Amino acid sequence: MSEQMPTKPNGPAAAAFLAAGAGALALGLLTTLAEASTAVADALKFDKLYGLGSGVGPLSGKSILASVAFVIAWIVFFAVWRGKEVDFQKFFIAALVLVALGFLLTFPTFFLLFEPKG
Repeated sequence: MSEQMPTKPNGPAAAAFLAAGAGALALGLLTTLAEASTAVADALKFDKLYGLGSGVGPLSGKSILASVAFVIAWIVFFAVWRGKEVDFQKFFIAALVLVALGFLLTFPTFFLLFEPKG
């Protein structure tokens, strides 16, 4: 006689994966936007503006805001899918797509296409 072990719902894990993808995409978008606009680049210098991330330079605002995007996304997704069983494969694929897009947006070959000319 084999007893079935109770399983926990996978919604919270799916929420974490999707939130990681959202954070990666946020970092990529902020990186590209900072290259496209000097105003955005200046606004993201949290080390100079607020003393946060001292010594990190222009990456300070990007990484802080990407982390905030991850945390907010995780809280929202966790609240929605807590205690639920979801199609994990779909969430995992969506997370991989978001991470891949975020990764692409952080490549100089890509984001330098948006650098202002002149």
